[in-house]
Amino acid sequence: MFNNTVFKVSVDTKKWLKASGVRAIKTMAQTAVAVIGTSAVVSSVNWQMVVSSAVVAGIVSVLTSVAGIPEVTNNDLESEE
Repeated sequence: MFNNTVFKVSVDTKKWLKASGVRAIKTMAQTAVAVIGTSAVVSSVNWQMVVSSAVVAGIVSVLTSVAGIPEVTNNDLESEE
């Protein structure tokens, strides 16, 4: 279940940080687009809500990545050695 968690010795921390960072940025962008899309016109966008929602989504993404990221597998690490 937790084959590629950051707490395992076999997982490269730099690779995990990069993968979780990319995933968090993508999640933040998707959340921002969704929140902006709920406004009828751009002038009525609540930018404070857009930014706060995106930041919370990014934090949740990183915390979820602690359990494991499919992009960082033990096979990838073994092939790099």
